[in-house]
Amino acid sequence: MTDARQGLSGLLDTEAIRKDFPLLDRTVHDGKKVVYLDSAATSQKPRQVLDALNTYYERHNANVHRGVYTIAEEATALYEGARDKVAAFINAPSRDEVIFTKNASESLNLVANMLGWADEPYRVDRDTEIVTTEMEHHSNIVPWQLLAQRTGAKLKWFGITDDGRLDLSNIDEIITEKTKIVSFTLVSNILGTVNPVEQIIRRAQQVGALVCIDASQAAPHMVLDVQALQADFVAFTGHKMVGPTGIGVLWGRQELLEDLPPFLGGGEMIETVSMHSSTYAPAPHKFEAGTPPIAQAVGLGAAVDYLTSIGMEKIHSHEKAITEYALKRLLEVPDLRIIGPTTAEDRGAAISFTLGDIHPHDVGQVLDEQGIAVRVGHHCARPVCLRYGIPATTRASFYLYSTPAEVDALVDGLEHVRNFFG
Repeated sequence: MTDARQGLSGLLDTEAIRKDFPLLDRTVHDGKKVVYLDSAATSQKPRQVLDALNTYYERHNANVHRGVYTIAEEATALYEGARDKVAAFINAPSRDEVIFTKNASESLNLVANMLGWADEPYRVDRDTEIVTTEMEHHSNIVPWQLLAQRTGAKLKWFGITDDGRLDLSNIDEIITEKTKIVSFTLVSNILGTVNPVEQIIRRAQQVGALVCIDASQAAPHMVLDVQALQADFVAFTGHKMVGPTGIGVLWGRQELLEDLPPFLGGGEMIETVSMHSSTYAPAPHKFEAGTPPIAQAVGLGAAVDYLTSIGMEKIHSHEKAITEYALKRLLEVPDLRIIGPTTAEDRGAAISFTLGDIHPHDVGQVLDEQGIAVRVGHHCARPVCLRYGIPATTRASFYLYSTPAEVDALVDGLEHVRNFFG
């Protein structure tokens, strides 16, 4: 065992943790054990989450809020209990600031549409500006492009430096008195970069702009404290944090949720309805039209319980050590180029790279034949690939169940890829 691998011992009991995740015991391609290195796309789910979903459907399945019979009241308690768990997990001042959506994309679209329909002082129109960054997931680019197209607002963005950091050298020219909203990722899903939140928020507050943070790659991996962040909105998704698919979260400051208009209309989000007009329920229900993702919320609550029982500080420390080891090993591979920061400081556990002139899709396919699951493509961050003049990347991403042995398997697999393509 190398010195770097020895430094990983004792951070987490990954052997015990891995026993909670049934998929990690799978084999593919004639008995090759799965090496799952795609947690940035979606995480695996522990038995505790799977059991919570099954128990809900088997014992408590009913619609929420309106039923007065026992099973419906149980379903409502489980659904609203999940909201309490999420609020505590992110240190929200109020449970009513936690809105359930179907994913982070819907959460970000919700913010964009609220601002497009809002009255002053929040309205985005042709005399205002929207700011984002070049390293965003498409979910934090396209909604703002649509809003700019509909309203005539100007869309601006921060560029990326050669080493994968945000270029904030012109921050005062990008965020101006005309800026209404600054929306950016806390951790890049392609570069792994952890962005300087305080500097960006400080400038936004100077000009009175709102701040929306995409925390999809942060919530699963580190302590997420919305009060410490001092943003106005924070979005993340359940399926990347050992929860089920089909559930996302938007946290927003209470006073904003009270003032801003709803995005979707229908059942649950109203107080009264006539053929002439309607009045809306208070937040969070104001933004949760129709039957919500009940079972998925229950599963997310179980995921929060699971992560909390292990400890987010321990998970973060483990991932930082795994990432540091992975960077060291990958930089030993001939012709491999890491796209993004090459040190473990201020970066997350997703590492994108190219391997000589071998197309990433070919890299991924040959690795799959060895049981190694990585992501290939532009990772819904095509502007980043354009910035670095590459068609795509291969991305390996790690989580609480990742081990140094899996990093070694990846490096050995890449050597096989190089040999395969001569």
